[in-house]
Amino acid sequence: MVVGTRDHERRERLRTPRIGRHRGVGGAESFTGGFNALAQLAYAGVTVSANVVDLQTGRTLVSIDDRVALPTAGVGKILLLIEVSARITARDATGFGILDKTPGDAVGGSGIWQRLQAPALPVTDLALLVGATSDNLATNVLLRHVGLDSVRARSEALGLSGTALLDLVRDHRGPDDAPQLSIGSTAELSWLFSTLARGQVVDAVTSQRVLGWLSHNADLSMVSSAFGLDPLSHRTADSGLRLINKTGTDVGVRSEAGLLSGSRTGVAYAVTVQFTDTAIAMRLRVLEALRTFGYDLLEYVH
Repeated sequence: MVVGTRDHERRERLRTPRIGRHRGVGGAESFTGGFNALAQLAYAGVTVSANVVDLQTGRTLVSIDDRVALPTAGVGKILLLIEVSARITARDATGFGILDKTPGDAVGGSGIWQRLQAPALPVTDLALLVGATSDNLATNVLLRHVGLDSVRARSEALGLSGTALLDLVRDHRGPDDAPQLSIGSTAELSWLFSTLARGQVVDAVTSQRVLGWLSHNADLSMVSSAFGLDPLSHRTADSGLRLINKTGTDVGVRSEAGLLSGSRTGVAYAVTVQFTDTAIAMRLRVLEALRTFGYDLLEYVH
């Protein structure tokens, strides 16, 4: 079998023992590898934003254009989950019951409900589908049920100004539709996850319920690809690591936000990359940079 030069170099990098980069001169933390990988994307004309916060100290570890609101695709669905969870906690009738899917809710893309025979599911099951597979059909049904205005009001009440769910999920966006499903600043997304971790988004019960839904997320293709976890089963600690995350994928958009805890500490993180998605080479380059950034997170917490 002939092995290409690039494949050989990649295998050699994987075999080479990695030197921890989370402690630099004088014990200071360093995210040099991830920063350089994202910087190379920026030099190539890619828009990059990132933020990392230490959960124990609250100290910002990484800040790269983190106040800029960029498209975040499915990451914005976390705002819908917060609204649904808050209604369940408040014993609001809209937080319960069984919801039907209608022709107006139909949409392709991520998720499995569109492939299932079940015509209706409980609200909590739909929220779980959104958390686990970013289910587009479940998202639209829940949005029709609770209302986009309520989700926006909840986001504003949380103090979010650059992060919002703008619309339902559409196969095609016309001139009268919102240009993006969601937008977000990585600073606000890191803050949102750290606040969920502290049980302070509405209250502890509401926060833990949202984190429970997100803990089933099966998409570990971006930053979290560096953590070596089982995409289909990582709710419990694996080698001392715990991950809860939400990802967003669209044409020219890769975004991830979440919580990573290890034996040493934990972080809340968010990274968004917007790029011209016309060649597979650039898409792979983006994913490789996100994975490199993930290695830095892993080495910092573990």
